Amino acid sequence: MTRIGIGYDVHRLVEGRPLWLGGIQIPHTLGLEGHSDADVLIHAICDAMLGAAALGDIGQHFPDNDNQYKNIDSKILLRRCAELLREHGYRINNIDSIVCAQRPKLAPHIDTMRTTLSEVLQLPKDSVSVKATTTERLGFEGREEGISAHAAVIIEKEG
Repeated sequence: MTRIGIGYDVHRLVEGRPLWLGGIQIPHTLGLEGHSDADVLIHAICDAMLGAAALGDIGQHFPDNDNQYKNIDSKILLRRCAELLREHGYRINNIDSIVCAQRPKLAPHIDTMRTTLSEVLQLPKDSVSVKATTTERLGFEGREEGISAHAAVIIEKEG
C-alpha cells in the first residue's frame, strides 16, 4: 500500500535567533521565531510524514506548550517521526520539498540540507529532494517577514 502526505509550515523572521533550515544553520541576519529551533523545512516534512500515515500532526506529537521541546533541534523531531512510521509498519519511499524565502539565497545550501536530511532519516540521498524559491517579493515571504516550506512524502507499508 502506497500513501502520500503533505506538509506545510511557516515561521516569522526575527532578530536574535539563528536560521535553521533542513537541519543546518544558514548564515543570515535574521532567524525564525518558534518554540523549537523553528526549522520550517523539517516541520513541513514531519507533518507530511505523519499525515501520510494518518498519525496526526507535529503539534500533536510535540506541543509548543511543552518545555521539553523548547529550543529543541528539529532533527530530533524528524528522527522521532521516522521512528513512529516504522512502529506503524511504514517506510519512506521519497520526500519532495520546497522552501519559500526571498533571502537568504538557499541554492548554495541545498546539497548540505539533502545530505543532512537523508542521514537523519537513513534514506538514500536521491530519495530526498529540497528546492528553494523566492516569491518575487510577493506576500510575507517576499516582504522578508517569514519563511515557509511545503513537503510531500510517499510512504509504503512494509511486508
